[in-house]
Amino acid sequence: MSKKVLAIASYGGHWKQLRRLDTFLSNYNTTYITTNKDVKLKDETVHYVIDANQNEKVKLIFLFIQSFILFIRIWPDTVITTGAAPGLFMVVLAKIFNKKSIWIDSIANAKKLSLSGELSKRFSTHTLSQWDNVSLAESVEYKGKLLK
Repeated sequence: MSKKVLAIASYGGHWKQLRRLDTFLSNYNTTYITTNKDVKLKDETVHYVIDANQNEKVKLIFLFIQSFILFIRIWPDTVITTGAAPGLFMVVLAKIFNKKSIWIDSIANAKKLSLSGELSKRFSTHTLSQWDNVSLAESVEYKGKLLK
């Protein structure tokens, strides 16, 4: 049986970057989570959560509860995310439940890690930057870019 992967990203650029991993993720039993209910995928399961940021404290609490419920329901072996807050919460839950996680910081962060990326370093199994100079400065991994 193939490993269960939970792939999560906020809609927009984060989602576009995550979807660049489709070929890789097709090798696993992948469940997707995003913040836009209009997203439909042909052969993959998609769940939806609200989007929130650091300025929306009540929404962040609700997002964490949604994330917790989905994490327990899906029970992934690995979480992979390109950000932002929904991905960070899943990385934290992966750490709590002793699961693996990969944080891929957005390509938009060419000079330093995002706030969520910085926080994820404490919880994720692997934190990657899509910029070699950022990976060196922030002590994270560089494996290349999802967008060129």
